[in-house]
Amino acid sequence: MRIGVSLQDPSGPSPMTALREELQRAADQGFASAWMSNIFGVDALTALAVAGSGVPGIEVGTAVVPTYPRHPAVLAQQARTVAAAVDGRLVLGIGLSHKIVIEDMYGYDFSKPILHMREYLAVLLPLLDGQPAAFTGTTVRANIGLTTPSPGRVPVVIAALGAQMLRLAGSQADGTVLWMTGPATVRDHVVPVITEAAAGAGRPSPRVVCLLPVCVTGDPDGARERATRVFAIYGQLPSYRAMLDREGAAGPADVAIVGDEDTVAGQISLLAEAGATDFVAVEYTGGPDGARTRAFLRTLLT
Repeated sequence: MRIGVSLQDPSGPSPMTALREELQRAADQGFASAWMSNIFGVDALTALAVAGSGVPGIEVGTAVVPTYPRHPAVLAQQARTVAAAVDGRLVLGIGLSHKIVIEDMYGYDFSKPILHMREYLAVLLPLLDGQPAAFTGTTVRANIGLTTPSPGRVPVVIAALGAQMLRLAGSQADGTVLWMTGPATVRDHVVPVITEAAAGAGRPSPRVVCLLPVCVTGDPDGARERATRVFAIYGQLPSYRAMLDREGAAGPADVAIVGDEDTVAGQISLLAEAGATDFVAVEYTGGPDGARTRAFLRTLLT
């Protein structure tokens, strides 16, 4: 199982400098990948192009870019441009986002999310592979080719949690990227469904990229209480709530990986045994616990 880290949404007077330094640190420490969310802060793809072009040797990924606000041809053009900037080290993570964001904030119809993603991929994937796209669907239309330079095809992972999305990710994309999904759910739900779909489509074994909060600490109760506060919203969003319920978790703090080094190592091992191909640590504490967490994560690289 490859070990990666999640990048903080940069801020301050020189956000791109801060992001580049954070990415350089992860690369220097030997992490396989670094992933960035795309919510209400900086645009993740643009930021990764700026930071990643100056930091070689580490895979960079989005976790995830919402599909609805970008036409798939526009996203393909942007992703191919970023891939060129980072010498082919980009993994494009995409997702539906949530009704509260897509419909209530952006104003798009969120009534047919599975159909939307299926039709979105019908345009996005050929364009990412350097082929033209001609498609007329219910939610997406396109008749376009791109001349954007790219070092090769751009791999795509989908934020897939439910069975329909997992089957779509397995049969058409390169895998899935997970959040708020514990080891039992990875083992009993995610891996079997996506693997079967990939095999049925004659595709390679899919990537299962699992992001979870991590804190190595001598105060696990305090770390879990902080996780409860920091990640509270994810216990309320329907797609994540469903994964927490599958795991038997009351809330996000119950799937956070928290404890001393041995405890955290054991919990991460469970993810590997469950079939996760990548573990991406979301470090949510600073100070001594933050330093201790990063030091421990580095031991996993050997």
